[in-house]
Amino acid sequence: MPNHNQWLFRQQLSVVSLTKILLDPFVAVLVLIGCAVYFDEPFKGPYPILALVVFTLTFPGKWPEVTLRAFWNESVMPWFFLSGLILLFGYSTGYLDFFPPNLVMAWMLATPVAMYVAHRITRKLLPRLLLLEGGRRRAIIVGAGSLGTELRGRFVDDSSLGVDVIGFFDDRTIDRTDLTDPKNLLGKLPDIPEYVNRNGIDLVYITLPMAAQPRTLGLLDALRDTTTSVYFVPDIFVSDLIQARVDHIHGMPVVALTETPTLGVSGIGKRLSDLVIASLILLMIWPLLLILALGVKLSSPGPIIFKQRRYGLDGHEILIYKFRSMRAHAEAGVIQQAGREDPRITPFGRFIRRTSLDELPQFINVLQGRMSVVGPRPHAVSHNEQYRKLIKGYMLRHKVKPGITGWAQVNGLRGETETLDKMRARVQYDIDYMRNWSLMFDLMIIGKTLAVVWRDQNAY
Repeated sequence: MPNHNQWLFRQQLSVVSLTKILLDPFVAVLVLIGCAVYFDEPFKGPYPILALVVFTLTFPGKWPEVTLRAFWNESVMPWFFLSGLILLFGYSTGYLDFFPPNLVMAWMLATPVAMYVAHRITRKLLPRLLLLEGGRRRAIIVGAGSLGTELRGRFVDDSSLGVDVIGFFDDRTIDRTDLTDPKNLLGKLPDIPEYVNRNGIDLVYITLPMAAQPRTLGLLDALRDTTTSVYFVPDIFVSDLIQARVDHIHGMPVVALTETPTLGVSGIGKRLSDLVIASLILLMIWPLLLILALGVKLSSPGPIIFKQRRYGLDGHEILIYKFRSMRAHAEAGVIQQAGREDPRITPFGRFIRRTSLDELPQFINVLQGRMSVVGPRPHAVSHNEQYRKLIKGYMLRHKVKPGITGWAQVNGLRGETETLDKMRARVQYDIDYMRNWSLMFDLMIIGKTLAVVWRDQNAY
């Protein structure tokens, strides 16, 4: 009978890991409570709602390197982006009127300072937190190849993991491994059980290639006579993975190598954020939409809205909307990307393209569910068919809904991609976005987009 509660499929969080991911959300909420107390404001009504929103958007917290630069980039900047969006949406909805301006400003400025102090203190407390889990543990790595040495490097780089790697076991000689110091090679695979029992080894990490399955199975049988914990690090995880995870189907283990990041609850969260952001923006900019529609109509004959077929989620065709920036022409054959001096672009069209105002109707596509506020930019169908043959993994970018703005666009890859290398770079940024997706990441990209639009010279 399958056991539907198998521990293999549970993500077990250590005390240290839980502390890392909860630290920033708790600090943000505690500073808000502290500011409410300081300004004699009762913590009720809109305050708990704001605390819940902030906790959700800052979870899981970041754990940057100890340098100020890393902390600024990974913690402070995202916080300021989030603060700016809270101010923007709070002002547009009137929700900001429930809070004293001095309290809001104090909270937003004090939070990153409190986060930095909390990170410094927590790093000093980590050794004591490790004691709650039984102290540091001794480990050996089976397999002295690139995967095994990289695993050791990650343990060395993060002492808070609480693992000390004693050495490696491998059936090969030292010159055929990735090791440089012979002292790190402790023996061959048959020596492992005796070494584990004699030296009190707590953890065994098996990093042998998938082709070595018979040796791996033999080692697992031999380790049944020990009390050590055994972990298997398959070499498939050195490939290009997107949202890889372990799951089960009625007790049968399955490993997801490529999966959409917006599956299940994450997808619901992203859809809700899309609906809220798109609705608020359309409510704020509807007078601007009318002005732009009039400008397009007066600039040249033809429809105000340009509709074009693009690939959406999972490669299904969708229709997207844009304000027409070119003289009316039929979409046929191979579609040419707009160039800097493209004669098809009207003078008014050049202005709305440079400022990205032509993209504003796509917020309607977001409400329709065809697009997301943040995601890989959709390309024309003919361009997709062209590049999917030239760029490996190109279609992976369609594992999420296309977006009005994206990670590639805020990193300088906005506008025409006149070379194959530029398109490869754009696709790589899109894949990186899917690999690291979170609601906070989306908010950071939205904040960066506002700055990029005004200074970028790549759109025309």
